[in-house]
Amino acid sequence: QVQLVESGGKLVQAGDSLRLSCAASGRTFSSYAMGWFRQAPGKEREFVATISGKGGTTYYADSVKGRFTISRDNAKNTVYLQMNSLKPEDTAIYYCAAGPYSSSARGTYNYWGQGTQVTVSS
Repeated sequence: QVQLVESGGKLVQAGDSLRLSCAASGRTFSSYAMGWFRQAPGKEREFVATISGKGGTTYYADSVKGRFTISRDNAKNTVYLQMNSLKPEDTAIYYCAAGPYSSSARGTYNYWGQGTQVTVSS
């Protein structure tokens, strides 16, 4: 069982940067691939980024490529999402998730956090 708690979301202005964190419980954190997803009002939850268990492989949605960076610190059981050059369309609740392998598909992930709100004003 893995419990995930996101933090770091807040109201920012367009062009600002923000780093989200996701702290995981358990002693097997490095065995899980981690993903970030987001859900805007009235829209489906969409893939943002994923990272493999040891951090060697990352993959991004086209909409965030070049602006967002996913990373992890397995010693701290934490995964991060560094978001730069934020746009109003990045406004959403951001969720982290843990699963057996890196994937852009929501169904791959077994464990989900409660989410953290990011609002980008224009």
